[in-house]
Amino acid sequence: MVRISVFILFFLLMSSISSYGQLRDSIHPGVTFVPQKIIDGDTLPHVYIDEIKVMPPWKFKNNREQYRYSRLVINIKKTLPYARLANYKLNQIALSLDTIKGERRRKIFVKQAEKELFSEFEQPLKKLTYSQGRMLIKLIDRETGDTSYELIKELKGGFSAFMWQSVARIFGSNLKDEYNSSGNDAMVEHIIIMIDNGML
Repeated sequence: MVRISVFILFFLLMSSISSYGQLRDSIHPGVTFVPQKIIDGDTLPHVYIDEIKVMPPWKFKNNREQYRYSRLVINIKKTLPYARLANYKLNQIALSLDTIKGERRRKIFVKQAEKELFSEFEQPLKKLTYSQGRMLIKLIDRETGDTSYELIKELKGGFSAFMWQSVARIFGSNLKDEYNSSGNDAMVEHIIIMIDNGML
């Protein structure tokens, strides 16, 4: 009998909490309620806030550097979403590959994934300029932690990576380009942080 009483009490409490939430939302439309924590008897709002890096404006040495910065902003805004999407897609592919047994099945899966990626991105990426293409290569390294060459080698093998690197070289690019946020790519890093903070 006690167990039944406890169950009924628990059920009523859960029902009342649920109806309270609905009632609260109807009484206060447009108001967002945040989670809370009780600390030393005080009820305090408890919200996780994303880290925001505070960046001072870039100090330009001359007009040429200011022009370069402006061009980089355009190129990064165009290519950064693709680099981040590439990271997401590669993580999805890696997770799927972990569940596939057998080398033959894995190769079939990679080939199908490659086909889908080409059909989705071929036309938009064709519209990139040479400088945007080079920027994308660097940003892929920034977002994934691997150069484009390493990613192709891992998924398609050394020969494919070599072939794609040869093609990239013809167009003045290098799939082995690494991202250096504190060195050559400091201005790029500054722009990305400013974009993420909604300041550009």
